[in-house]
Amino acid sequence: MRPAIESIPRYIATCRTAKHRVFGFLDSDILPDAKLIAIGLDRGDLLSVLNSRFHVCWAMASGANLGVGNDSNYNHAECFYKFPFPELNDSQKNDLRTLGEELDAHRKRQQKAHPKLTLTQMYNVLEKVRAGEPIEGKDKQIYDDGLIGILKDLHDQIDAAVADAYGWPVDLPDEEILLRLVELNKQRAEEEAQGHIRWLRPEYQNPAGQTTAKGKTAVLELAEAVTVEKAAWPKTLPEQIAVVRETLTEMGEATAEQIARRFKRARTTSVEPLLDSLTALGQAERNENGSYAA
Repeated sequence: MRPAIESIPRYIATCRTAKHRVFGFLDSDILPDAKLIAIGLDRGDLLSVLNSRFHVCWAMASGANLGVGNDSNYNHAECFYKFPFPELNDSQKNDLRTLGEELDAHRKRQQKAHPKLTLTQMYNVLEKVRAGEPIEGKDKQIYDDGLIGILKDLHDQIDAAVADAYGWPVDLPDEEILLRLVELNKQRAEEEAQGHIRWLRPEYQNPAGQTTAKGKTAVLELAEAVTVEKAAWPKTLPEQIAVVRETLTEMGEATAEQIARRFKRARTTSVEPLLDSLTALGQAERNENGSYAA
């Protein structure tokens, strides 16, 4: 009989579909609905890993995109179960635990102080800061209310600490991160086939302390994860029309959503009218299935 396991006081959660992939703690008395993915972990170090660029990059590549906003969908079977977590020593656990707690507390503290402030607003501005864009108007207010400079610093520290745990450079491009994670995923699957499992919550998953067990990690194929580096979505209408025409010509046939995925911050609702304009000008053709052809 499995021994009784003390319930955890909180768990990690993320929205199933969201523009930004963000993980935070929720108290255990909050029951998640279908819009939330609940993860039965309460450790700050693992919260840091999930919020790191390494896991977010993996999740964005292995998950789907849904809705008119082309937002990422966190499919736990692909994004969580197959993700190869770094093996942390005690020092790394302590550092990442502290950073995870600080990140979670910072976001909640600023939202409590400014009830209308949302995580989406905070991460929209953080994305602009990272891109070197000017922070003006409403964004400046969000920057001040959310203390986005501190938010960025916390994420930078987390990324550096997680990179150190993997033994990798912190400034790897997304494609290289995915290549390395896919290779590590395969190594972990081979380990588990030999009975070596790196339990995330051993007191619950392996209470008997078994040294061998049949692993269940599925291998993520390279083609499933590696994506093309996205270009920035142009700011002016003439430039947008030009890149949509060029992309459609390159792809031969595509939907508005498929073209939007090629660009950072592009939206299906912005691309589709441009494709319709090209169709009206005789530079594209709309198919019966809703896709467009060059």
